Amino acid sequence: MWQRSVCVGLLALALGYLCLLGPELSPPALRHLSASLLGTLRRAGSLESRMVSAWQEAIVRPARGWARVAVGVNACVDVVLSGVKLLEALGVEPGDGKNHAVLSSRRDLGEAFAYFMDKGAAAERFFSDAESFHHIARTASEHPGAQLYVGGNAALIGQKLATNPDLKILLCGPVGPKLHELLDDNVVVPPESMQERDEFHLILEYQAGEEWGRVKAPNANRFIFSHDLSNGALNMLEVFVSSLDEFQPDLVVLSGLHMMEGQSKEMRQRRLMEAVASISDIPTDIPIHLELASMTDQDFMSNIMHQVFPLVNSIGLNEQELLFLTQAASGPHASLTSWSGIPDVGIVSDILFWILKEHGKTTERASDLTRIHFHTLAYHILVTVDGYWGNQAAAVAAGARAAGTQACATETIDTTKVFLKAPMEFVTSQIEAPSKISVNPDEPVVHWHREGISFHFTPVLVCKDPVRTVGLGDAISAEGLLYSEAYPQ
Repeated sequence: MWQRSVCVGLLALALGYLCLLGPELSPPALRHLSASLLGTLRRAGSLESRMVSAWQEAIVRPARGWARVAVGVNACVDVVLSGVKLLEALGVEPGDGKNHAVLSSRRDLGEAFAYFMDKGAAAERFFSDAESFHHIARTASEHPGAQLYVGGNAALIGQKLATNPDLKILLCGPVGPKLHELLDDNVVVPPESMQERDEFHLILEYQAGEEWGRVKAPNANRFIFSHDLSNGALNMLEVFVSSLDEFQPDLVVLSGLHMMEGQSKEMRQRRLMEAVASISDIPTDIPIHLELASMTDQDFMSNIMHQVFPLVNSIGLNEQELLFLTQAASGPHASLTSWSGIPDVGIVSDILFWILKEHGKTTERASDLTRIHFHTLAYHILVTVDGYWGNQAAAVAAGARAAGTQACATETIDTTKVFLKAPMEFVTSQIEAPSKISVNPDEPVVHWHREGISFHFTPVLVCKDPVRTVGLGDAISAEGLLYSEAYPQ
C-alpha cells in the first residue's frame, strides 16, 4: 500500500513540474503529457475510486431534460426497523422458511421472513387479517428502533426527483397527514389525493451475516408487508390521470399495480381493465415509465405484461421481478427456480432481450415499450430499442451512483464504505453465440448490441454496511430517468 502512495505522490509532483514547464511546451504536447500522467494517477488508485472518477465523467445531463413529472399512484408511510427485533418483540420463534403468497398470521410472517432472509432477497406481501396487522403495526411503530419515512414506490420516486430544484413534481396517491408532513416542498399533492388516515407499510430490514435461528442472511435486504386497502385498490388512479390535463407533465411515472394482489381475482381483473382504460387516456406524446415490484401471482403478472406493457414506454425492475416475469410467460430460462448468488449477466440479458423482442415496439407490433432499466445488487443494465432513447450511458451510471450513495446515506460515494461485487468478465448471452465482455474500471459503462437493441451495463459499488435498503430500486429508477432523454417521435 505504501508503494502505491509513494507512486501517486511522485506522479503528482511530476504533474506540478509539468505545469511549470507549460509555457515552454506546445499546447498539443502539454495536453498529451497531462492526459498520460492523469491516466497513470487514476490507474494507481483503487478499483472503486477509479470507477467513481470514470462515472463522474460519464454522467452528463441530457440535451433535452424533463421539467414537469407526474408520479402515481401508491404512497404510504414506511415504518422501518430490524425484522429480527420485531419478530422477537412479537414472540415469533425462528423456524423453517416458507414462501406465503398472502400472510394471514404471525406464523406466516415469521416463515416468509425466514424464507427471503435466507436468500438475501427483497419481497413484498399483503397481510390479510386487519386486526392482527394493526396490532403488529402498533408494536412496530412503538419499537425504540423504528423510524418513519416516505413510502410507496410512487412517493419515493417523486421524493427522489424532487431533490432536483429544476423539476416540478405532481404526486397522486393516498396521502395522509404524516406522509404530507414528510414530503418535499417541491412535491405538489392535489386536494383529491388527501385522506384523513395514513396507510402504513412495515419494512423489516436485515443485515449481511445477520442470523435468526438457523437462517443467516447472505446480504442486506428487506421484507415488506401491509394491510393497505387504498393502494391495493388503486383508488387514486383516476384522480391521477384526471390531474394530468392541468399539470401538463412531460413524463409520467406509474407504480403500484403489484398492490392489487391483495384483492380477489375477480376484483383484481376488473380493476386492471379499468387501469388499462385510464392509462390509455394519457396522451401518447407523454412518455410513461412503469415501476414493477414483488409479485406472486403468475396469471396477474402475465396479464400486466400483455395488457399494460404495450401502453408504457419504459419499465424498471429487479432480479426477482425479472425471473418471475419470464416464469409467468414461459420465456427464456423460465425453468430457473431462483438465482444462485449474483444473477448471471448472460441469462439476465437473454430475458431483457426477449421482453423487448416479444412485447416491445416494432414496426409490426402496436406497443410503445422501448426501454428497460434492470437493477440488482451488483450491477445494472439499461436496455433500449434503437432510435427512441438517448444519454443511456450517463443514465445507467447515474443509477449505479445513486445506489452507492443512498445505501450508505452519503452525499457522494465514499470509496472506503463500498466494494465491487460485480463480475468483471461475463458473456452477453447463454442462448445465442455470445460476446465475452471485460469491464475496465476506467471505463465502467460497457455497451453491446443485439438485433436493434442496445445494452448498457455498469457495476455497482455495494455499500459494506447499508444504512437503509428501502426505496433503493425507486431511487435508481428515478435517477436513471432524470438522466434519460426520450427522442420525439
